[in-house]
Amino acid sequence: MDAAGRLFNGTGCGPLVQVRPEWDARVGRLSLRFPDGHAVEGEVALGEPVETDFYEKRVVPGRVIEGPWAEVLSAYAGEPLRLVRVDDGAHGTDIHVATLVSRASVEELSRRGGAAAPLDPRRFRMLLELEGCGPHEEDEWIGREVRAGEVLLHIPSPVPRCAVTTQDPATGIRDFDTLRTIKAYRGEIAGKWLMFGVYAEVVEPGRVRVGDSVELV
Repeated sequence: MDAAGRLFNGTGCGPLVQVRPEWDARVGRLSLRFPDGHAVEGEVALGEPVETDFYEKRVVPGRVIEGPWAEVLSAYAGEPLRLVRVDDGAHGTDIHVATLVSRASVEELSRRGGAAAPLDPRRFRMLLELEGCGPHEEDEWIGREVRAGEVLLHIPSPVPRCAVTTQDPATGIRDFDTLRTIKAYRGEIAGKWLMFGVYAEVVEPGRVRVGDSVELV
């Protein structure tokens, strides 16, 4: 979180994706490895309670993580930051806990934007990437339920995209204007929202494995 109590992510500092975390839940030990090879690690100790503003849409309760994390992340990003662990029962994900996009949609966006090769779907940070669909077929599932592996999902709405999607997912450096391309061939909603992929809510939990089928219910 930043000094104003807001979520700080790749929109503010794309190269954050180059910081590699490792978390050992058995002993509560966290390691952050930076691009220069430098690593900071230690056991996590929880400090004061805080609330983080997520996209001006909801507030997520948590506790500040004490130790060297704030100092090294602040130095890397170039502004004061704190690392926060969400409280039990809360979640630090987007508006909904799951997202889906078809690789055909990503390939269509790549083609429309004149990319030399299909874009890496990871730039959209979706939980599930689907094969075997037509471009934007997932948009037709809004308001319906989908079975993915053992999980039953409800698809409530499309996902509004931000500037993070313009960045290479490995480096965090801007390399493709996804937003301009989405606007050019898909338009805007309410004069500002650029939609790509869909949200999902978990109706019945379970396990999803790579290669599992995804079917409308």
